[in-house]
Amino acid sequence: MTDSGAVVRELRKQAGVTLRGLATGIGVSVGTMSAIENGKVGLTVGRLQEIAQFVDVPIARFLEPPETARTAAEDDPADWRVFTPLTLDPVLESAIDVFEELGYHGATMRLIASGADISVAGIYHHYPSKQHLLVALVNIAYSELAQRLDAAGEGVEAVTAFANMVEALTLFHVERRALAIVLATELRRLEEPNRTHLQSSMAQIEGRLREVARRASEGGSFRSEDLSVAIKAIVTMCMAVPTWTDDADAAQGQGIAREYANLALGMVGLRTDH
Repeated sequence: MTDSGAVVRELRKQAGVTLRGLATGIGVSVGTMSAIENGKVGLTVGRLQEIAQFVDVPIARFLEPPETARTAAEDDPADWRVFTPLTLDPVLESAIDVFEELGYHGATMRLIASGADISVAGIYHHYPSKQHLLVALVNIAYSELAQRLDAAGEGVEAVTAFANMVEALTLFHVERRALAIVLATELRRLEEPNRTHLQSSMAQIEGRLREVARRASEGGSFRSEDLSVAIKAIVTMCMAVPTWTDDADAAQGQGIAREYANLALGMVGLRTDH
């Protein structure tokens, strides 16, 4: 079986099951499950059957290579609608799972280390605290988001750029749901100067949309009054998507994102007679 651990990880995520949930479901430790997915522990036929049954996926699917060979870092930046699985180090993968399940305050470095199949001493060598883990995840998320918004708005007129950017913002919160949930629920845990840095990142996201909306307004395509409140409402609306979707909704992600783009155009007063 080619790269069996990677196949297990991908199909688990597609099924909307956390690493801890699968480990509990088949009666192994989180560390063992992480080691399986990272290729450090081999899979027996019996264990594979247990996993397949728990995630409700035919066992034959586990005998196929992963559907996506590229990582997000290898995506074509211009292809902003395409999301391949993030390739993070095991510690950050585990941190997302633990933060999502237990929250920042409920998470411990020991639990995160267990999920990453690394010693507690080892995790502190790379990440001195939970705060460092949260900051790393925030930086990864906002870096990707900024790249996608820039690509979505490049080379097209202002109205299309605005709709594309809202679509990209929404797609990110559907496709990167687990990471987006951590951002939405745990950002208040950031300490200074990280909190100020985050506020700057958020302002830049809003600023990108506000600037494109201003151009469309000056061209007569959007209503002429100040759109600042509308832009804040649109960003907030997009960021709330993970609160009412689940991992299964990713298949309908592009439809959801297009619908949100249309809603956003209504909120800024698109003039259809222009």
